[in-house]
Amino acid sequence: MSSSCRTLTRAERESRRVLGEQAAASGLGLRELTAAHLAAARRAWPHLPGVVGARDTAELRQVGSAVLGALESGIAALAEGHDRAQRHAVHKAEADRRAFVDDLLYGRSDPGRIAEQAERYGLRLADRHLVAVSAAPEGEVYDARHPLLQRVERELAGRFGDHDALIAPKDGRLVCVTPTTQRAVLDAFVRLTSTHRVAVSRPHSGAPGVVRSYEEALSALDLAERLGMTASVLNAADLVVFPVLLRDRAAMADLIRSVLGPLTQARGGAEPLLETIRAYAAVGYVNAEAARHLDLSVRALSYRLERITALTGFDPDDALQRYTLETAALGARLMDWPAKPL
Repeated sequence: MSSSCRTLTRAERESRRVLGEQAAASGLGLRELTAAHLAAARRAWPHLPGVVGARDTAELRQVGSAVLGALESGIAALAEGHDRAQRHAVHKAEADRRAFVDDLLYGRSDPGRIAEQAERYGLRLADRHLVAVSAAPEGEVYDARHPLLQRVERELAGRFGDHDALIAPKDGRLVCVTPTTQRAVLDAFVRLTSTHRVAVSRPHSGAPGVVRSYEEALSALDLAERLGMTASVLNAADLVVFPVLLRDRAAMADLIRSVLGPLTQARGGAEPLLETIRAYAAVGYVNAEAARHLDLSVRALSYRLERITALTGFDPDDALQRYTLETAALGARLMDWPAKPL
């Protein structure tokens, strides 16, 4: 370069990029790499043919400009290659993490292999774990670049330092897998992500237990959506009765038809009377509270209760019969009856 004063060729620049990639792969930082090349250029400067043979200051200045231009181009290519390798490493780490999260939550890999991979992410799957799943507000999707994920990771790291929780986006939601020994981490995750709705599973052990916990949390979110629940934090332990109710769908459909079917004969259809049963149960069968909840007078509520009894043969004020009505009404909501035929 000092003799010909030419610029670097495309092949020479690509060789510098490859060298930058190799340096990144070996763990050499860009600052150290740049410093080493500048130091080598400084050492070589007095011995360059163009410098040694320079006849005057103007020629030396021309040689220096060419060498510095080549050095600038070479270092830029080194940095480009180094950055390229770093981006590749980041993308590969993200892909590996996504694949691990998929395998962990869906149980699609050998448990032994999953347990081995989990160690890299701070999880010891022999322990009992809880899973929390946070649903995004309507129109939003939680992904790896969502500000909420970055805020959660930053605040948990700041408050708890090194912790064994795995925080990851999955199917548009945020998932937190935490050992039961670090319940405070999970509680902080719930607090930070409960702006819309978050569900917490029961604790289970091992890799299959994580899958089960994840499914419980998803089921809780689904039930809350179907039942119109307004709570922002759902505990799967509080909702275990609902899967039991739906385990025998044929029996539940028969209960709905036999108990609530006659409500379809009412003027206005079954829905107003169904809503009356649900509201009455929700306030502990207190007439005044139920009437306020439904925006009715107490007299109008009493008329509805009389119609329910007359049509179904079940009295909401009878302890045993009210349980049958309430169970049938819950089943109707879960099965979206009467909007959908049984």
